[in-house]
Order: sequence, then C-alpha cells, then structure tokens
Amino acid sequence: MAVDIPTLVVATALYLAATIALGYFAYRQTKTSEDYLIAGRKRHPAVIALSYGATFISTSAIVGFGGVAANLGMGMIWLTVLNIGLGVLIAFAVFGRPTRRLGQQLGAVTFPDLMGKRYGSPFMQYGTGLVIVAAMPLYTAAILIGGARFIETTLGISYTVSLLAFAVIVALYVVYGGLIAVMYTDAFQGLIMLVGMSALLVLTYIYLGGVGSAHRALDSMTAMVPASLAAQGHLGWTSMPALGSPIWFTLVTTLVLGVGIGVLAQPQLVVRFMCAKDDRTLDRAVTVGGPFLLMMTGVAFTAGALTNVWFQQTSGTIAVTAAGGNIDAIIPLFINQAMPDLFIVIFMLTLLSAAMSTLASLFHAMGSALVCDVWSRGRSCGRSVRANQIGCLAMMVVSIGIAFLMPGSIIARATAMFMGLCASAFLPVYAMAVLSKRPELLAAKASFIAGAGAWLLWTVFVHAAEAVPIGISQALLGVPTLLGAPWNVVDPLVVSLPLSTFVIVAVQALCQPLGTPVSGSEPES
Repeated sequence: MAVDIPTLVVATALYLAATIALGYFAYRQTKTSEDYLIAGRKRHPAVIALSYGATFISTSAIVGFGGVAANLGMGMIWLTVLNIGLGVLIAFAVFGRPTRRLGQQLGAVTFPDLMGKRYGSPFMQYGTGLVIVAAMPLYTAAILIGGARFIETTLGISYTVSLLAFAVIVALYVVYGGLIAVMYTDAFQGLIMLVGMSALLVLTYIYLGGVGSAHRALDSMTAMVPASLAAQGHLGWTSMPALGSPIWFTLVTTLVLGVGIGVLAQPQLVVRFMCAKDDRTLDRAVTVGGPFLLMMTGVAFTAGALTNVWFQQTSGTIAVTAAGGNIDAIIPLFINQAMPDLFIVIFMLTLLSAAMSTLASLFHAMGSALVCDVWSRGRSCGRSVRANQIGCLAMMVVSIGIAFLMPGSIIARATAMFMGLCASAFLPVYAMAVLSKRPELLAAKASFIAGAGAWLLWTVFVHAAEAVPIGISQALLGVPTLLGAPWNVVDPLVVSLPLSTFVIVAVQALCQPLGTPVSGSEPES
C-alpha cells in the first residue's frame, strides 16, 4: 500500500518541530556541565520513567526483536517478563535509590565517574569508560540501521541518505541541549511510541480475525517451519524451541538472558537514577515505567510472531521468506503492506521516536564517556560543555561508519552482544559499589577484567554466531570455533557473568579478613 506522502511530510515536520523545540527549551536550561551531563538532578518522575523506557526500547526492540519473534516465535515473550521484572522492578527498587544517593554524595556525573569515585580508582573510571567508547557504537549502529531501513522502505529514500539525515537530526538537539534535552524529547517520543504500539496491536488482531483466531492460525502453521529451522529445534511459532537445541540456546541465552539481564548494567540507563531529586521520585517512576515496557516489548514480540499469519494468508508464505531472508525487514514490510496509510504515518513516527530516544541517550553516554572518563578522567577540562559536545559528535561519526559496515539481520544480535558485555563487565562491580558498605577495589578490578576478558574470548573463539564471521579462531587455530556443540551456541554471557560474579565475591571475601584497605581509603595515584 502506498503511503500518503503529503500526510507523512506534514506529520513528520510537526514531529521534528516539536522535538527541536523541546531541544531548544532544554538548551536554555543548560547552564552548567552538571546540567549537560546529569540534567541538574531534579527531573520529574514521569519524565524519568518515560526517558528510561524510551531509551531502553528502540528500533532494536521493535524492528530487530520483532523480526526475531517472526522467525523464532512467541518464546520471545519471556524477554518481556525479564524486562519488566529486572529492567524496571529490580532496577528501580534495588539499584535506583542507592545509585541516586551515592551519585549525589560523590558528585558523580557519569556511570564511569560513579565507579571511579566509589572505588577511589582512576582505573575503574578509565576502564569502564573505555568499554563504553569501544562497544557502545556497535549498539548505536544497530539502532541507526533499524530507523534508516524503515525510512528507506517507507519513503523510497536511499539507505545512505536516510541513515545520515537520521543521525544528524538527533545530534542537533543532543549536542546543544545535553541530558536535559535527551530526557525531555525522550518523554515526548515515549508518548508517541505508546500510541503507535497500542494501535499496532489492535490493528493486527483486527486484520487476523481477532485474538483467538489469530493465535489458532499461528499454531496451525507448525508444518510451515522451514526444514533448516526445524533441524535446529524450531517447534512452531507458539512453542518454545526444543530444550538444548541450537535455537533454544540462541533464544534463551543470547536474547532473553543477554538483554533481560544486561539492562541492569546499561550506563545510559543508570544515569537516569542519578537525575532524580529524591527516592520518592524513583518510586513514582516505577508506576509509569512498568506498563510502558509491557506495551513496547509485549506488542513488538506478539505482532512480530503474528506477521507469519498475515503473510501466509496473503501470499502463502511465512514472514522471513516474504522479507527475502532478512529478519530486520519483516516489521517494515508488514507495516507497509498490511496497514492503512494513516497508520503507516503513525508507525513511522513511532519508529523515529524509538530510534531517536535511544540514539540521543547513546550519543550522550558515549560522548561523556569519551571526554570525561577516557580523555580527561575527571579533570576539569573534560567537564566543559563544549568539550562534551565535541565528544558526542566524534562518537556519532564512529557509529555511522560502523552502521555502513554491518551486515543484514544484525540489529537484535548487536543489541544482545552489547548488553551481554555490559552485564559481564559492569553488573557485579556496579552491584557491589551501590549495595556494599565496604566495596573492595581489588575485587572490583579482578571482576571487571575477568568479566570483560571472558566475554571477549568466548565471543571471538567459541560462540559461532560471532567467532565464525570474525575468523580469528580459524586464522590462529585452524578451526571455526575452539569448542563444538553445544558450547558454540552458548552465549558468552552464560560463562562470563557467573565468572565475574564469582571473582568479585571471592576476592571481596579474601580481602577484608586480610585487612586490605577498602576502596577510597588509598586512592590510586
């Protein structure tokens, strides 16, 4: 179905005007480096909740993971369960309050800055900042791809122009308005996302004859599972894959656990806790954040799986076949072929909102990490607004370059990779920093190195999804992966996070009875 171009142009112009206006409003409020980096520590609970949710939910969740649900089925709903249980309830209830208090007490303005000051260690600030600068562009590039692909499909604009224009528009308000602009625009974009995803769920069920008819039709399609997927454990789109099969390991260890646990240690999300003026603000934010994530991820995964019914009824094939094998193209194709003109406009604004809200936070997080934590390591020269603006622009250029190099069907996997690395390297260290009264620097260092190192080694030498295309194992050892099945389909997170957790607990237990000074008592030179 052709989109109504005049309607789309007017709606997009109004949307961009509102976004730029919010960015300008934030720019007028941004007076100091603390305003730029931490939004002045006084944001409203609804703004925090919507910004947190909109930052977490991006085109990666809607396009990338929606496409994965179309390919692998309803088992992706387990990720929604973890997103709400861990990403909102545990994140805000367990980590939110102590993070806010500690950040205010120490005067921390970034996640690496918080780690460095809590442990009294330049190494912890530099190390965590370096991981962000090195790895976050991969995730950022995946978000850029998701938004650019939908713009390309909907408007017929070349992928290159779509991606560049998309990145530049986001950079405009992030560079000038800082985190205040990011959070204001996030809240506005989050409301648009809520409207768009609600409409997607309702229209999908209407077109498929209702809730019961749609799910019965999907259940009856088991015989259409491609032989290649069936051989790897695919049992149909309404069932979990066969226990222990390659697809089961991919779904459970990489997608559900990787993203579900990884959300707890996302630097761009942790900073949201530090923007609250008091604990009550965070408590009130939960009542908005939980339902928001339920609608965003639950709708994306449900509608994604149900696209198979629509394509089967209209073209006699399944979704991934209709999309030419590129799972990242399934949701855009479904929207453009199945939905009415007006909804295509609404959904394009939904995807723009999802992508722009996350991109804004990632540009800001990468730029501040580059300038404050890697380059200056807390010195005052890295805290100027101008320096941080330059940092955001530099990381934007890097992310765009990576986006042009990445292959198809990469959005969900790139997201899971980044979140898995964050969980492995950051989560035990972050947990001990905010929950322990006597966090040990040696334990933090050992855990950080063990988690990041184990994740990298498993990714490069064992996990086939990355090790095979990277090719280092083949070049050095003469084999695609160092270990065979089932280990080569076990996500690095399953190995590296338990290891980093064990290391921090063991070293912490050993240090204190031996009288090792606690962190902060003897800062590194």
